[in-house]
Amino acid sequence: MRLSSSLKLRHLEVFVEVARKMSVTQAAEALGMTQPAVTRALRELEAVCGKPLVEKHGRGIRLSSYGELFRDHAGRSLALARDGVALLQGLDEAEGPLVAIGALPTAAADLVPDTLYTLRGGGAPGRFMVVSGDNQYLIDQLRRGSLDLVVGRMPAPETMAGIGFDPLYRERVIAVTERDHPLAGLSRLPPTAFEDYPVLIPSEGSVIRPLVERMFLEQGLTLPRFPVETVSSAFGRRFVLEHQAIWIISQGVVRPDLAAGTMAALPMDTGGTLGPVGLCVRLEHQLSPAAARFCAALRCTCSSLGLS
Repeated sequence: MRLSSSLKLRHLEVFVEVARKMSVTQAAEALGMTQPAVTRALRELEAVCGKPLVEKHGRGIRLSSYGELFRDHAGRSLALARDGVALLQGLDEAEGPLVAIGALPTAAADLVPDTLYTLRGGGAPGRFMVVSGDNQYLIDQLRRGSLDLVVGRMPAPETMAGIGFDPLYRERVIAVTERDHPLAGLSRLPPTAFEDYPVLIPSEGSVIRPLVERMFLEQGLTLPRFPVETVSSAFGRRFVLEHQAIWIISQGVVRPDLAAGTMAALPMDTGGTLGPVGLCVRLEHQLSPAAARFCAALRCTCSSLGLS
């Protein structure tokens, strides 16, 4: 039996969504399908594969070992099909296909907006959508084909299957406060600095959280007893400027604030947090001309900011 006569694109869409949600009910809602229809599509796909792809786990479900093996192949196949359709649909549009950009907080502050402004000034055609979020979410969207590229810190190696990384520059984590904060301008932090003031730290699961924990350990510091975990630059900026907080975050997130003089960096040795920032793309994905122009302009933006 030919694979094309038994395997449908619908099967891959259902499986990828179930694998992402780990819930038939939530996958059905996301796809606009009924729960029985999603279950039936899963059973049909399992029949084609000859292996069980999902299994019961407590009150819910999880991928079987076979499902884990199949997940990346299914996601990449679906993403490639979407790429092809988007490319052909875009041929009839003067402005070209939509370029979907994922921006981690370190790139969303100035790199991506400055690059898009440069492109607009150059007059080249292109339609762009920018999505921000944490690393796990953006890489998942990239792998599924919902994003064309992701700009930010290099993800953990275990999440990089099928993903290529092109480094642009290296940056570190820093600790900042509002410019008139009592700690601003000190040459040495007092031992109680992280106990006397609110402290914002990266959320569990963020790319830089392990770097922050290691930094505290190496310098003999204890993590704040009552930290506020966040990856929201808007929340972090407001909290620091209004409530005398200390914010431990990637330097790129607060680069505009440091340049404007509204925030000050605290005297901490953060050399151990230095890491690459760059572009993540799917290995099989061929960027559209507009996406390629964005990548080239992004490198120019990094150069103009003196990043290397």
